[in-house]
Amino acid sequence: MSDALKHECGIALVRLLKPLEYYKEKYGTAFYGIQKMYLMMEKQHNRGQDGAGFASIKFDVEPGQRYISRVRSNHSQPIQDVFKQINERVSEELKAHPELGDDMKELKANIPYIGELFLGHVRYGTFGKNSIESVHPFLRQSNWMHRNLILAGNFNMTNVKELFENLVELGQHPKEMADTVTVMEKIGHFLDKEVMQLYQDCKAEGYSKREASPVIAERLDIAKILARSAKNLDGGYAMAGLLGHGDAFVFRDPAGIRPAYFYQDDEVVVVASERPVIQTVFNVPFESVQEIDPGNALIIKKNGKVSMNQILEPTVKKACSFERIYFSRGSDAEIYQERKDLGKLILPAVLKAIDSDTDNTVFSYIPNTAETSFYGLVEAAQDFLNQRKNNYILENRNTLTTETLQELLAVKIRTEKVAIKDAKLRTFITEDSSRDDLVAHVYDVTYGVIKPEDNLVIIDDSIVRGTTLKMSIIKMMDRLKPKRIVIVSSAPQIRYPDCYGIDMAKLEGLVAFRAALALLKERNLYHIVDEVYAKCKAQENFLDKDVVNYVTAIYDQFTDEEISDKIAEMLSSPEINAEVKIIFQTVDDLHKACPKNLGDWYFTGDYPTPGGNRVVNRAFMNFYEGKDARAY
Repeated sequence: MSDALKHECGIALVRLLKPLEYYKEKYGTAFYGIQKMYLMMEKQHNRGQDGAGFASIKFDVEPGQRYISRVRSNHSQPIQDVFKQINERVSEELKAHPELGDDMKELKANIPYIGELFLGHVRYGTFGKNSIESVHPFLRQSNWMHRNLILAGNFNMTNVKELFENLVELGQHPKEMADTVTVMEKIGHFLDKEVMQLYQDCKAEGYSKREASPVIAERLDIAKILARSAKNLDGGYAMAGLLGHGDAFVFRDPAGIRPAYFYQDDEVVVVASERPVIQTVFNVPFESVQEIDPGNALIIKKNGKVSMNQILEPTVKKACSFERIYFSRGSDAEIYQERKDLGKLILPAVLKAIDSDTDNTVFSYIPNTAETSFYGLVEAAQDFLNQRKNNYILENRNTLTTETLQELLAVKIRTEKVAIKDAKLRTFITEDSSRDDLVAHVYDVTYGVIKPEDNLVIIDDSIVRGTTLKMSIIKMMDRLKPKRIVIVSSAPQIRYPDCYGIDMAKLEGLVAFRAALALLKERNLYHIVDEVYAKCKAQENFLDKDVVNYVTAIYDQFTDEEISDKIAEMLSSPEINAEVKIIFQTVDDLHKACPKNLGDWYFTGDYPTPGGNRVVNRAFMNFYEGKDARAY
């Protein structure tokens, strides 16, 4: 996006279902699982580049032997750093003990990271924290093998404070009020209770303490533990957990907000945040990779049994549409087509903006992630041009000459690469005037492809804050001296904060919100702002289920086009010579393009969980009260 937008995160899980000797014999390496984990994490580096972590579990080791290994990094290239550390450690051990050779039993006993169960994570630090302590996976340790818990996730909880207070009421003393720690401790609490109950059962049945351990592992009911733990969770999540003895789970929120996919055969069970990651790394077809159902957990027992268990009652599915517009890799077959459709569906609005003058219009895109929707836009434009040609030929078929026909057929939709980002340019000066000048040069332009009578149409994934558009892109495009600059967003206007994983926490940062405020002032309707604040304030102590999103009233007075025009006015400046227009996708067309991902709360204010309404009201009150604070 022209405005950088972060979100969290990506997960990868691999469970080997065969003995390690099998992979050594078939694939020629004892490190098959580690290699697959590296590929799965690297293929998801788009989901987080602030930190990465890896954990592994060895099955059936002798007491006194380390069976859990974990490595995390917040270096500039964290995935590479994680696996560099793993490789160096493994190489050191092999160099010191060359006699280990091909003995799988000895390799497993002496070399860290070799095991049967692996969990990886990549993250963006949306809260501004990027210390190593914030990097997943998190580890809850115990001398009881079953009570060791490793957790990593792609989630944000809207009610962390409530969850934290619940833990305190249970007698715990959590070390920090962070959603991952809080969720892990809650799962850990019910895991402890379940293990102790099973131990008492085993004791009553005459098992010794040592004999009870494998029985507990077999009887441990992961679905029951998750159901108790998840009772009060409010947020979007896909969380993965490993237990020290070898059970594993991946649990998805009831609205399916955050994505999770899995694949299973007789060799492996794998989970990732994106489908094509699994397709590519394991060379399997599209239809072999399935979604984890909303409200369900994929549970992999230590004995290899795999099941899908409903943990919470699924609600209306509201999978995040930003996954389709921007976040997920475009190599997914469905996502690729959906992004093309986003471009195709917005063509009528583009034609209106350019007076249907495709002959004098150049189409392009910024940034590279908008390339697929650009293809869709251009295909639709070509179809429009072909229809014009057909109509002309039919209307003039009696007078057409070879020369005029050749001229007609030679007319094409004009496409150019007009912007190239200078990735090495850094704005190192903090003084506003100097810094603004540097920001304006983040992109280079391609000169000589635009004529003075031309419209320049630029498609972007979305427009969030508008900062880069105002300070860089529009100024840069104006240097090409077009008649009109049309900025096209393949996403609708972003009007509300997100609280489920995307870094959009403050209303005043959203250019659509600022445009609506400006219109309210112009039309002497600003009293609506005071009224909305009063209604939000009156709900401050309501239960989440009773809270209503009153912030929608800020936008109710205006059409989408009125807000778009005001955004264009705000993002332009006196020195811009070209006419500037900004076009946004409609919500209806977004749903046509992405029919399986209907989560649209950032566009409509229709939050899929009760906590969302509380968050948007809190964000509005923060704005009104002048508080520079996050709403969750």
